[in-house]
Amino acid sequence: MVRVFAAAVEEGKAGGNGKPSVGPVYRNLLSKNEFPSPDPDISTAWDLFSVSVKKYPDSKMLGWREFVNGKYGGYQWKTYKQANEEVLRIGSALRASGAEPGCRVGVYGANCPEWTVAMEACAAHSLVCVPLYDTLGPNAVNFIIDHAEVDFVFVQDKKVKELLNPSCNAAGRLKAVVCFTSLTNEHKEKAAELGTIPYSWQEFLVMGKENPTEIVPPQPFNICTIMYTSGTSGDPKGVVLTHETVANFVRGMDLFMEQFEDKMTVDDVYLSFLPLAHILDRMIEEYFFSKGASVGYYHGDLNALRDDLMELKPTFLAGVPRVFEKIHEGIVKALDELNPIRRRVFDFLYRYKLAWMNMGYKQKYSSPLADLLAFRKVKAKLGGRLRLIVSGGAPLSSEVEEFLRVTCCAFVVQGYGLTETCGPATLGFPDEMCMMGAVGAPAVYNEIRLEEVPDMGYNPLGEPPCGEICVKGKTMFAGYYKNPQLTTESIQDGWFHTGDIGQILPNGVIKVIDRKKNLIKLSQGEYIALEHLENVFGITPIVDDIWVYGDSFKPMLVAVVVLHEENAMKWANASGYKDSFHEICCLEQLRQHVLLELKSTGERNKLRGFEYIKGVILEAKPFDIEKDLVTATLKKKRNKLLKYYQAEIDGLYQKLGAQRGR
Repeated sequence: MVRVFAAAVEEGKAGGNGKPSVGPVYRNLLSKNEFPSPDPDISTAWDLFSVSVKKYPDSKMLGWREFVNGKYGGYQWKTYKQANEEVLRIGSALRASGAEPGCRVGVYGANCPEWTVAMEACAAHSLVCVPLYDTLGPNAVNFIIDHAEVDFVFVQDKKVKELLNPSCNAAGRLKAVVCFTSLTNEHKEKAAELGTIPYSWQEFLVMGKENPTEIVPPQPFNICTIMYTSGTSGDPKGVVLTHETVANFVRGMDLFMEQFEDKMTVDDVYLSFLPLAHILDRMIEEYFFSKGASVGYYHGDLNALRDDLMELKPTFLAGVPRVFEKIHEGIVKALDELNPIRRRVFDFLYRYKLAWMNMGYKQKYSSPLADLLAFRKVKAKLGGRLRLIVSGGAPLSSEVEEFLRVTCCAFVVQGYGLTETCGPATLGFPDEMCMMGAVGAPAVYNEIRLEEVPDMGYNPLGEPPCGEICVKGKTMFAGYYKNPQLTTESIQDGWFHTGDIGQILPNGVIKVIDRKKNLIKLSQGEYIALEHLENVFGITPIVDDIWVYGDSFKPMLVAVVVLHEENAMKWANASGYKDSFHEICCLEQLRQHVLLELKSTGERNKLRGFEYIKGVILEAKPFDIEKDLVTATLKKKRNKLLKYYQAEIDGLYQKLGAQRGR
């Protein structure tokens, strides 16, 4: 008998009179009859923090690494009590500088304890925290400061220059700029020229100590944050999230986690490296703070994340698929260097453990022998204490997910959500192999249904049921800031339309299969799901990243492939080429090799003929945020990529057309 993970609480309805068909409404099993009641003691983001300060004053809260003698040392910690003292002082300093409840306060920089202290200080005084994306350029920062009417900004020292840049006109409206560390004389002068008062972190703490102010705790309906999403086109959208929404999300996560044998406790440690300005990291941290657990921040270099993993030894890790693909690549590379006998032993143990997991055995009981002989070494490379890995932001390939589930000796789950849903709207269950490649069941305070997309052939009443994922519930955003038109377009009949295409599996689990706007029709009339193909081809060893392009007037697909440098150079050496990485990118022989590798990946994944890549442009450099080719969360800006590579794509199609005509 198939285990079911979601409850259908309302039947689907066939469309008519211009209205699309809609599928059944699904809820989490914990909410089958009604949504659980909220926690009476916690109704705001401020409650999440302040209640934990009382419960766990001496527990470690915020961890960071000091740069000493030319290198980063071990983790230093602030306890909940120490963090609270700073929060109260920073809040008092904001009030002494003229901040009133409802005032917007920007935070701009990489994740660090000061970021979180500034965020909690906003909550203490009913101020609205407005994150400025660490990876957005000055144009977007300028737009957000102006659009949200930000009056104060907390900023990382590395970002002060961008904030005070002449192109950031809106900085002139700021009453004060507070640096996470200290400001240079040059920056102080620039701030003064703008009519803005500059402060170091220490100066602001002293001001707060000398001007103590009673906190003004927020009401549940007050705005907690306006979080701008970087969208793949146009200006960023300001997503309004209330305190009640944040509190509901944490309560829902608490109830969800309570079902499982392994509980989150004060001893859990999270490594924070996804941007705090991004909803996933923010909500994970809110949840950890509610449990009195610890958050350690990476030291700022994603390429050296392994160093932080070994130093912090986290129990929980969350990331986007690219992070886990890199981990997978690293382990596979190490395996390739094993002698043949040890490699065969590893492969045998992998298949053996996977077989037991597929039979329903829990990961930790499926093969203790395989874990001892092979997989504990993989776990050790991730710090040695990982219990839970969560992937979000985009679909994780099944190949990588399966590999991590077997080898990491930890639970591996995928989730799905947007800023508008205040983090995960669905989440996978640990130890359920049936959720491989899927994003789990609806979260506790959400309802989910699919809506028909006729021009793409997706029908929620068909078999299998597919359509646009629509969400409503108690963790939804209040609307887009100063954009009622976009709010009305996105929320229809109370349902938020995500733009993502999902499939509901027979067990009530959701699978994200496409993006509404990322479907193109080739000239022979075949529909192509671009994002799906990028996920499939992206796993090819010689590929570091890939952008698939199709034209409705052309019968074939082409792609820009960012080469995996090490694997490309291996091919070059084996083929007798002594050129540099940039030089081999021009080789026709390498282009043909990449096409063969992509073909092999397509065959392994049983792609249809028209889904194969027929021509490639080889690129040595990654798709760049600076060039505006990807968003802050590394989603591809397809229109910008097309503009950037247009001439090369036109030339490639011309060449392919000539070859077909022969």
